[in-house]
Parts: sequence; C-alpha cells; structure tokens
Amino acid sequence: MQTELAPLFPEITPDQWAQLTAMAALHREWNEKINLVSRKDIENLERHHYAPCLAAIKFLKLMHGARVIDVGTGGGFPGLILAVLYPHAHFTLVDSVGKKIKVVEAITESLHLKNVEVKNARAETLHREHDFVTGRAVADLRTFVHQTKQLLAKGQKHSLPNGILYWQGGDPAVEAATSGISPVFSFELQPLLWNDEKFLGKRIVLYRTQDLFHCKKPDLVG
Repeated sequence: MQTELAPLFPEITPDQWAQLTAMAALHREWNEKINLVSRKDIENLERHHYAPCLAAIKFLKLMHGARVIDVGTGGGFPGLILAVLYPHAHFTLVDSVGKKIKVVEAITESLHLKNVEVKNARAETLHREHDFVTGRAVADLRTFVHQTKQLLAKGQKHSLPNGILYWQGGDPAVEAATSGISPVFSFELQPLLWNDEKFLGKRIVLYRTQDLFHCKKPDLVG
C-alpha cells in the first residue's frame, strides 16, 4: 500500500501506514467471508477504496476531541481510515447491517483503535450531537440528510464548518437542484488520484449544519 499511495499522501506517518497496511490485510481476509467490497474489485482495495478516504487529510484538520459519526459505514469506509488519520478525534461507526458491523468491530479490536465506537443501529434512532457526519454515497442525499441532521451541532472550530462530509458522485448542479442545498466546500478526487477515470466527477463535499434544514424532503416510496 505505502509504495503506491505514500507519494500522494506525505502527511501520513510511517506508523499510520503500518496501521493502514494491517487494516487492508484484515479487510481482504474478512472479504473472503462477507462481501464488504465487490469480489471483482478487492484487488484494487487500496486504490479504489482507501485512497478516496485518505484524501480527506488534504483539507480536513480536526481539533482534539472532535466528534465524527460515520453513517452507513459498511466495511468501515471512510470511518476506519479516518480514525487512523485522526487519532486525537473520536469516531462512531454506524450501520444497520449487523454482519458488517461485526467485521468493523473485529478490525477495530485487532488494530487496538481506542478512538472508535461501533454501533449496530439506524441513524434516525440516534441523537447525540457531533461535529461531522460522514457518508460515502450511502443513499440519496435528501434521505441521508433527513436521517442524520439531528446528529449535528452547529459551529466551526475545525478547518471546515460543522456539517455533513459526503463522498459524492454525479452532476453537482443536478444534486443541488434535487436537494435544494449546495455544499460550501468541494474537493475533486480525480486530479489527486492518478487522474483515474474511475474518479471522474467524484468529490468530497461539505454541507453546513445550518443549511441542512433547507434540504428538500426525499420522495415517498410505495
């Protein structure tokens, strides 16, 4: 991992690379039992799944004691990776799928990540406030906002204002028109990640807490 990714991320320390390399080995081991990443894509684990999560270090600076909740964490993306990058912050990783949460819990214990709490729950049942909610294309943005906005506190004491940090694809103009809200920050992934076509149009965006209440309601289903 370090050989390919280290030139892109000189901010990451040798100890953190060691943790991330161990984590990738665990992800591969678990993926044989539970489908965390597409079986066809597991050989690109570091390039396609770790690298876009690591990209946060380019712009996100967290104060000591920051609270982040990763909703729909799946196999721990981006939550587990961010927990290694920001050991001074506290991360809660949430997913409603019990078997995936058990894997995340096992990886957390194996790596002795003391700043990670794991919950098998639906986001809308939780209420504790955090500085940031993270999500990696978990759901339609409107649905994600309405399930998570109660988890956010207003304010700005980090490099970005409190809000939803979302790994997003698609046309940003269409997303803004559909949701009724626009991000206050956007980081394009493709220029950083080898100009790989896989990351064309993919970005990390930040929606401020105070703007989320203007988000349109999701379409009713059924």
